[in-house]
Amino acid sequence: MSRLSGFSSKRLLPLLPLALVAAPLPAAVSCELNNPAVDVPRLFPGSTSFKVIYFSFSSRGGEPVFKRVVARLGGVPALYAPLDVPYVLYEIYKGTEKIGYIHGVNQKGQFGVLEVFVSLDLEGRVKQFYLQRVAGAWANKFTTRKFGTQFVGMTLKDFGTFDFIAGKGTGRLATVVNPAPEALTDFLGVLRALNKNLILMDEFFYSVEKKKP
Repeated sequence: MSRLSGFSSKRLLPLLPLALVAAPLPAAVSCELNNPAVDVPRLFPGSTSFKVIYFSFSSRGGEPVFKRVVARLGGVPALYAPLDVPYVLYEIYKGTEKIGYIHGVNQKGQFGVLEVFVSLDLEGRVKQFYLQRVAGAWANKFTTRKFGTQFVGMTLKDFGTFDFIAGKGTGRLATVVNPAPEALTDFLGVLRALNKNLILMDEFFYSVEKKKP
């Protein structure tokens, strides 16, 4: 299930769609951009259009794949979306060439849901970080460029040596500075969301691409 939209990357304003693939929209989705016509070119400079793809565990392997992802997450955090609730993926293009993805997930925060997005190149490296939703007096500390740029260039491998329960580990992720020490729950929630985000992308897209002849 997908839709293709175009935009002006210079003015960050939507133009008429380049093409539209007719498809019924899901009644509910896990996490989506509030304003993709503006957010996509901001999170992926140089892009000219994007395709919206909906995917879920029920449509891509069901319970066995769900259990595999939960195992990869180490049981923390839980996957909040039911099997049949779609995730939303933005497939990014420059002209007719696919150049990457934008994907977000929900994660439990201290005062509500965190909505954590990343833009990724075709190799799975983080290009930009975007925290669309966070609540609390310290919220603006987590949405600064200084905090977000700490994740740029990371891949799933950077999350493999970090303990998300203890909040400690080795490698690049362990060097990320918490901008609000009083909000440890939200800080670890962001890290868990990024880990979950990259695992889902690896499971449903990057690993699939690698298996193609």
